[in-house]
Amino acid sequence: MSRFSPTREGFRAVFYRPSLAFAEIAWRWSVGVGGSLLFAFALFEYLDTLPVSKLDADLLASRQVLLMWRAVIHIFRGSLARVMLAALVGMFALSVLWIIAASLGRLAIVRTLLGRDSADGDGANKFTAFRSLIGLSCLRVVATLAAILALRGAAVIVNFEAASPDASHQPALRFFIFAFLSAVIALTWVVLNWLLSFASIFAVHNGEDTMGTIAAALGFLSERFTPVLAVSTWNGIAHFAAFLCVSSVASLIFVFIAVVPARLVVGALVLVALIYFAFVDWLYVARLAGYIYIAEMPEELSSSATLPATTPSDGNRLSVTSPPTAVDRDEPILSDLPGMASEPVS
Repeated sequence: MSRFSPTREGFRAVFYRPSLAFAEIAWRWSVGVGGSLLFAFALFEYLDTLPVSKLDADLLASRQVLLMWRAVIHIFRGSLARVMLAALVGMFALSVLWIIAASLGRLAIVRTLLGRDSADGDGANKFTAFRSLIGLSCLRVVATLAAILALRGAAVIVNFEAASPDASHQPALRFFIFAFLSAVIALTWVVLNWLLSFASIFAVHNGEDTMGTIAAALGFLSERFTPVLAVSTWNGIAHFAAFLCVSSVASLIFVFIAVVPARLVVGALVLVALIYFAFVDWLYVARLAGYIYIAEMPEELSSSATLPATTPSDGNRLSVTSPPTAVDRDEPILSDLPGMASEPVS
């Protein structure tokens, strides 16, 4: 194993600066709490608009399943339009909240990892980077919406094929077709979402527009794909191991549901879920630090770490043709920590 491991140095950077993980948790959980409150508010407002007649109330009070179900159907009849309107407004508000929070959080964290958190006189660079991050976040929202619509389209195609006169009515075949289309859509969304997230590094460092940032990220991946894949793979393995541990603990908690109060079981499950989400956010920052370490790695260390060599030129841009020639010695994350020195290997 090479001495210069981007994965190890990414974990080391976050370990020595836990405030980075706390910042990631802060903005992500703020969006989560805001979205949950927005959903609860919209739900209660929607339920408040439903008309309940005296007959419906009597049917609900009868405690007969069939009568109660008839009352529920009558109450919710004709309310689909309001549900769709509330869902569209809520999704739009949540998307705007996430775009702003994600852009601000990524700007602060990447600048800290690049050693620019205390730099002065770069207000224009901050604005340009923030504008690029806004564009990347908008593209991620659009990609997610396109994936949802594509899944809906796949379902429509399968149902249309089943309803056609010449259909063979083979449910297994239709399920296979839908599963295949869903897998292709999901894989495409994962790749696009990861690429746009990875491009945030170049948005902060290069100060280009959104399209230029994506082009720089693609060029960098074509040059140093192997170390980037290694960082993603090791972090993915850690994520999967954490998921298995959390699943095992949650299953063990469910065993005690018959002997302890249900509130304690629910509270324990919520606590385990919060610990899992916090660890996942910590892993994400560690992966981001590993990517930045690869981007800041000079040619000498790149060669010694069996990474593709590049031609150093301009040290102010991260690109396939002009990566920095040395790690910044004044940068608190990527140079002051043990094992992240910029001296070439003899």
